[in-house]
This record gives sequence, C-alpha cells and structure tokens, in this order.
Amino acid sequence: MENKGASVVITHHILDGKRQEYEKWLDEIVPITKHSEGFIDLQIVRPIPDLTFVYTVIIRFDTISHLKHWMESDNRKNLIEKANPLFRKNDNYKIKSGLDFLFESENETKVPVRWKQFIVTWSAIYPLSLLIPLFVLPFLRFLQIPVNHYFDGLIVSGCIVFLMVFAVMPNYTKLIRKWLYK
Repeated sequence: MENKGASVVITHHILDGKRQEYEKWLDEIVPITKHSEGFIDLQIVRPIPDLTFVYTVIIRFDTISHLKHWMESDNRKNLIEKANPLFRKNDNYKIKSGLDFLFESENETKVPVRWKQFIVTWSAIYPLSLLIPLFVLPFLRFLQIPVNHYFDGLIVSGCIVFLMVFAVMPNYTKLIRKWLYK
C-alpha cells in the first residue's frame, strides 16, 4: 500500500494585485519541493487573468510518507507563513494515495473500492479518447503544426488528463455518488 504513490492537491486563493508576488514565491518553493525525497512531479494550474484568482498545485510523491514529510516540513511551513499575506484563504490541501484524488467528494470521507474507481475512470476516459482527437488534431493542423505522432499524443493526452481532473471527474462522481460510495 505504501509504494503506490501519493498526490496532494493544493489550492491557493490569491488576493487581488498579489499574483506577481505569488509567482515569485512559487519560484522559491518549487525548487525546494523538487529536491524533496520521493518527489515525482508537480503541475501548477494558474488562474485566468482578470477572471479567476485560484492557483491549483498538484504534487506527486512516490509514497504517502514522503509526501507527508514534505507537507509537514519546517521548510514548507516557513514558506507558507511567508506567503500567507497573499492568500484570501488559508493554505488548503488534501493528500490522496494513487488516483484517489479524482474521486474526492466534499460529502464523503471514504474512497470508493478500486474496481468502481476502475470502471468510472475507464468509462470517462474512453469517450474522451475518442472525442478529443477529433477536435484537437484538426486544430493543430489548422495552426500548421506538422503531424508528429508523439507530439500529437502529448497534446491529446494532456487535454484528456486536464479535463478528467478539473471537469469530468468532479461532476461525474457527483452524478453517480450513490452507486460509487455504496
């Protein structure tokens, strides 16, 4: 169970006019995070200028213990304290093992059984894997980006993962909540 990886989804609600300062703070904390034991990768979803103010940071570690060690470290605590004047709300995060964060629900404290996670994830990815290339590939050709199987796959899979994490799964899991958590 320990070696299946762990993710943390962090949301920071940034005060108006503090975005540049927050970006400088990210330049400070990201390299320290990357050098933490067990670090795998991180993604930063930035707000849309003049429309939203929430940064979402997803960090993956190889084990829950390595992730918890980073999240509870003095380095991180000091850097969060330094950034607190930039936040509308306190530092907010949730630690999940594997892909459990896709099945996060405000009303549920437990995670669905693995076979239900498999069925739900597969049933969401399959239609996306059919539809997204129909839209993305013509758009890439319209931009006169030459056909490259690897680049096309990178862009298509990136779009699918983005939609899965931020649009499909949060809504899909709400829709099938009764079955999923039964």
